[in-house]
Amino acid sequence: MVKIGIVGATGYTGVELLRLLALHDECELLTITSRAEAGRPVADLFPNLRGHIDLCFENPETAVLTDCDLVFFATPNGIAMQQAPELLDADVRVVDLAADFRIRDRSVWEHWYGMQHASPDLLQRAVYGLPEINRAAVREARLLANPGCYPTAVTLGFLPLVEQGLIELEHLVADTKSGVSGAGRKASVATLMGEAGESFKAYAIPGHRHQPEIRQTLSLAAGSDVGLTFVPHLVPMIRGIEATLYARLKRTDVDLQGLFEARYRDEAFVDVMPLGSHPETRSVRGINSCRIAVHRPLDGDVVVISSVIDNLVKGAAGQAVQNMNLMLGLPECTGLEQVALSP
Repeated sequence: MVKIGIVGATGYTGVELLRLLALHDECELLTITSRAEAGRPVADLFPNLRGHIDLCFENPETAVLTDCDLVFFATPNGIAMQQAPELLDADVRVVDLAADFRIRDRSVWEHWYGMQHASPDLLQRAVYGLPEINRAAVREARLLANPGCYPTAVTLGFLPLVEQGLIELEHLVADTKSGVSGAGRKASVATLMGEAGESFKAYAIPGHRHQPEIRQTLSLAAGSDVGLTFVPHLVPMIRGIEATLYARLKRTDVDLQGLFEARYRDEAFVDVMPLGSHPETRSVRGINSCRIAVHRPLDGDVVVISSVIDNLVKGAAGQAVQNMNLMLGLPECTGLEQVALSP
C-alpha cells in the first residue's frame, strides 16, 4: 500500500479527492491536514465519508508528511510552492492541484496570480499532468502540476487538430461554461443560489488566469504560438464544464471524426462521441472522463468541438488520482472506473 497525505482537504476539490481515495485499493491515507479544522473528524465535516475515512484533520505544523510516498496539495494558490521543496528533498512525490507550477514562465505566472513565486527554480522541473500528452513524463515525475479544469476541457478538445496542423492557430475561440463549484467552497455572494440560480453570465472577459495555461500547452503541441479568445461563463449548476471550441480549418477534405477517434482510441478517459452527438455535462457527473464531439457546420471551413468534463473529477481530483497512479507505477485506471451519476 502506498502512503498518501493530503494538505488542505476542506474544499470541494479536497473532498472529491478523499471520495476517490477512500475506495482506492492501493492507497492508505496517512494524514489529512487543515489548520482551521485540526482535531475534527473528517467525516464530521463531510458526512458522505462516514464509514469510509476515520481520520481527523491534523495541524499542518505537526503532521508528518515526510512519511508519505506522495502528498497532494488541495490548497489555494501560493501554498504548495512554499512547502513542496522540503517534501521533494525528503524524496516525497508531490501533486499540486492548484496553479503554483502550471506555468513555466515566472513572470507570466506572477502577472496572472498576483504574487511572487516562492520556488521559481521548480517551475522547469514540474511536469504538467495532462496524461494524454505527457504520460511518459508523468511516470517519472517527482513534482506534478495538475491541470486546471478549463484547460483540461479546452486542450483535449483542440489537441488533435493542433497536433496535425489542420487549423489556423491565430484565432482559436473557447466559449466555456462552468458550474458554481468551480469557484470553490467559500462564502461568496456571486455563487449564492439566489444570485446564481436562474441566471447565466460571462465573467473575466478581459482575461482569465487559465488562458496562459491553455496557450502554453497548445503552443507546445503546435510547435508555435497560438492565439486564443477564452470566455468563461457561470451557469446555475453545481458540477460540470462544457467547452464549445471554434477554429478555422486549413483544408476541408479531412475526416475529422476519424482523426479524433484515432487520437483518443487508447485513452481510457477520453470518449469521442458518435458523429452528430452533443455531449452533456450530466453524462460525466462524478467520473474522470472527457466526452468530445466534433462538427463541421454546413460543411463549411469552421470546425466546432464540444468538450464536457466534471470540473471536480477530470478537471481536478480524478485527474490527480490518474496522475498519482502513473507516478507510483499503478494501473492508470485504478480507483477511477465509476459510472456517472444519473439523474
